[in-house]
Amino acid sequence: MDTSITIISSLLIAFFAFASSIKILGWQKFIFQAQLEFFISYGLNREIMFLVGLIELIGASTLWFQNHPMGLLGALLIFLTSVGAIGFHLRFDTWKDAIPAIMTGILSGFLISAHPIMASF
Repeated sequence: MDTSITIISSLLIAFFAFASSIKILGWQKFIFQAQLEFFISYGLNREIMFLVGLIELIGASTLWFQNHPMGLLGALLIFLTSVGAIGFHLRFDTWKDAIPAIMTGILSGFLISAHPIMASF
């Protein structure tokens, strides 16, 4: 179980560190433009995209602390951003656009359920 938690955490950390850095800094122009177009089509703006990037970065950063309450916070933040992305994609786009968010939602949900704090419930 510890190995799968480490692998899933590492994947989510890498993915959300990359995705959040683009939302915050806009360094990868092609992906940044595509993401910004999604946000604008949802009636959101660049500032909201920046805030989502910060939430993703905090989530990815705190996932390092797997057996600490901060690790649970990170998994919850990633899960919530994934659920939000799923909702927006299903409302405004196609279900195919929601596939990455569905995957990150499943993986972060697994981390939430496997966290030692959750074992006491």
